[in-house]
Amino acid sequence: MILIINSSSADLEFVLDNQYKRVTTDKQSLALPTETEKFIAECGATWGDITAIGVVVGPGSFTGIRIGIAYAKGLAMGLNIPVVPINAFELYLAATPDAFVAIESGHGDFFVGANTLAPCTMSIDEIETKQMEWPRTVGHKPFDLKQGVQIVQQKLKANTGEPVIPMYLRPSYVETNKQGK
Repeated sequence: MILIINSSSADLEFVLDNQYKRVTTDKQSLALPTETEKFIAECGATWGDITAIGVVVGPGSFTGIRIGIAYAKGLAMGLNIPVVPINAFELYLAATPDAFVAIESGHGDFFVGANTLAPCTMSIDEIETKQMEWPRTVGHKPFDLKQGVQIVQQKLKANTGEPVIPMYLRPSYVETNKQGK
C-alpha cells in the first residue's frame, strides 16, 4: 500500500491506496503523526502494510512542506521503505496532461507550470498571455491527491532516485527581506 501525505497547504491530506482524508488543524507539526496513525487505522491497515510513501514537496506553505518531508523521511527510514517526492504540478497534470497549471501563491503572483513549461512564478498579466498556449487552465480548484498513488508507482518503477527536497519557486520571506550587512 502506498501512503500519500500532503501538508503543503493549511490542512493535512492523506491517501492510502484509494482512501482519502482531509484534516483541518491549526498545528500541522503536532497533528501530523497522530492523524497519520488514525488514518491508517481507519483504513484497516497497519504500518507493516505500507510499502512506499509519497509526499507533496510543493509548491505551497514553506513550513508545511518542510514538516511533511521530514515526517515522511522519518517514517520511511523507520519502516525501511522508499519515500517519493510529488509536486502539485504532477498531480494536476496527471488528471489533465494538456493543461496550463496556475496556482495562486498568496503573494500576488502565481506558481505556474505545464508539461512543456518548467515550474516558475508569473504575474497575472503574464498568465493571461501565456495560458493561451494550452487548451485549458487548472489550479483554481484543489488537485486530486489520489493521483499521487499512480505517480509514486511510476516513479518507483522508473527508479529515478529523485531527491525528496522542497520545491521552492521563490526565495523565502526571510531571504527577500533580510537587511544588508
